[in-house]
Amino acid sequence: MDIVESNYPRNLCHKIPPWVKSGSVFHIRIRVSKRWADSLIDKSLAPQVFESVIFYQQQEIWNYSLFLLMPDHLHALLSFNPERKMSTVIGSWKSYLTKNRGIKWQNNYFDHRIRNEAELTIKYQYILNNPVAKGLCKEVETWPWKLEIREL
Repeated sequence: MDIVESNYPRNLCHKIPPWVKSGSVFHIRIRVSKRWADSLIDKSLAPQVFESVIFYQQQEIWNYSLFLLMPDHLHALLSFNPERKMSTVIGSWKSYLTKNRGIKWQNNYFDHRIRNEAELTIKYQYILNNPVAKGLCKEVETWPWKLEIREL
C-alpha cells in the first residue's frame, strides 16, 4: 500500500499522555540533517554538546541516565520535568545548539517511553553497544562520547 503524501503526518506527536507516570524515562534519538557535513563526535563539538546536556540537568529541565553521541545522531535516556513539555524541551535544546554550535538537525526526533526496568536495561545496553555495532570502537568501555549517571 502506498502512502499518500497528503495523509502522511509532517510532524510526529510527542505529547506525553496524562496517564504516564511523572518521571518516566524515554529513549530519545535525534539525527543531524543529511546536509550537515560535520560530526557530533568532533573533538571540538562533542564537549560543548555535553556541556549543554549537563546544564539542562543542573537546571532540572531533564534528568539523564545515559547520553551517547554518534557521528550523525545521538541516543539518550531522559526523564522530563513534569512542568515542561517534552517537545518544547527537545526543541529548545536543539535550537540552542543550532544557534550556538551550528549543528543542523533533522526536523523531528524519535521517542519511546520505557515501560519497565527490564526494558530500561535492554535499551541501555542497546545504546551503549551502538558504536560497537557500527564498527566505531571494539569495546563499549572505549567509546569516549557518552555521559552515564546510571550504570547497569
